[in-house]
Amino acid sequence: MSRMATFLYRPVDVAPLVVFRIMMGLLMAAEGFGAILTGWVRANYVEVPFTFPFIGFEFLQVLVGPQAYAVYALLGFAGLGVAFGYRYRLSIAIYTLLWAAVYFGQKTSYNNHYYLLLLMSLLLWIAPLHRAHSADVRSGRVEARLAFPFWQKWVFKVLLLIVYTYAAIAKLYPDWLDGTAVGLFLSGKCHYPIVGPLCDERWFILLISYGGIVFDFLVVPGLWYRRTRVIAFVFSLFFHLFNSLVFQIGIFPYMMLICTVLYFDEASIRRLFFRKRPLWNFKPMGLILPPATQRPLLEAFLIVFLLLMILLPLRPFYFPGSPHWSEEGHRLSWHMMLRSKSGYLSYELRGEGDELLQKVFPPQVLPAKMARSMATRPDKIWQYAQRLADDYEAEHGLRPKVYAIGRVSLNGRTPQPLIDPEVNLAELPWNPYRHHRWILPHPEL
Repeated sequence: MSRMATFLYRPVDVAPLVVFRIMMGLLMAAEGFGAILTGWVRANYVEVPFTFPFIGFEFLQVLVGPQAYAVYALLGFAGLGVAFGYRYRLSIAIYTLLWAAVYFGQKTSYNNHYYLLLLMSLLLWIAPLHRAHSADVRSGRVEARLAFPFWQKWVFKVLLLIVYTYAAIAKLYPDWLDGTAVGLFLSGKCHYPIVGPLCDERWFILLISYGGIVFDFLVVPGLWYRRTRVIAFVFSLFFHLFNSLVFQIGIFPYMMLICTVLYFDEASIRRLFFRKRPLWNFKPMGLILPPATQRPLLEAFLIVFLLLMILLPLRPFYFPGSPHWSEEGHRLSWHMMLRSKSGYLSYELRGEGDELLQKVFPPQVLPAKMARSMATRPDKIWQYAQRLADDYEAEHGLRPKVYAIGRVSLNGRTPQPLIDPEVNLAELPWNPYRHHRWILPHPEL
């Protein structure tokens, strides 16, 4: 047997993966139901004229409207199916597909943990974690297992190592290192109890800045190494709860805390969560191999998946300038809470002879959050230019030239032009693989 097979398919106790499945399923359900109860669905999918989808996913506009409530309710019930292992394959398939739809369907409230949840859902779909402590086992739909192949645990751990490492690397830029970015994030928290009085203190701002870098670089290696595991877990608990309470960043801190269960040894997890069940000795068991027809596909998937996870976050280094300004390569690269941007934007629609046909001020015609987000994101500025041109052409039979005029401030700097105001955006294609010259460079970056 090859070394890869010995590594990937050696048996491990089911306990950590079962606890991980249950907790992740409950968190997935909370994200689905919670988005409805908190008004997030209403604000981002119901009370909007349209959304800004990922370019190429415009067909997902079908989600805009009251039907979004049904989609998120299905996400909630599918998450419960994952947690309890009920019709697991169907539940995780529904969750993954619907979550991909709502993730690619809107960028106004983009968050990195939405992307991470999509990746986690995909891996949960590939890994049959319902073969122990599940409704599917109790009903006889699947045969119970006392061991899972090692790859099902290992791939999640490697994904987290990639995420945290790139998050640390992304922080190594001047505005983070001098405390500017963190200072801006903390400036609105001065009224908080306990933490509030510290938010204006220079030493506290730098502690958060450099503490974040050190934590991101070391937490996963610390969890992986047995002698530092408990210390790393304590720091992880404090770090993520602090972020959750101070910055209100959704489910991400709790997702990361759930993932720590994968780094603890199986015997400890079984003693903690399955006290009434005897420890299982899996040493005599051989490799847990998938069917011969599935093994090449599984190994190819793992290789391609991990390569993509390594390569996609390198995109910001491919594009010229700062991704914090141009946004090129920013998404899918684990650039988490790194910059603060604000700006204003208007459009001019002109005819063939450059006569002014119409002026459009997005804050007057769009929900406030959409208008604010669009003013600082070139891809959304381009998308709205296309929409304006299409709507005018449909009504008047003439496709106008569309120019975007505005300025953007990055991390408190003096506002600068982001989009070339002399470029007709309506006639330009979007190319995700090339730098767009109509995105102007920042004079200070």
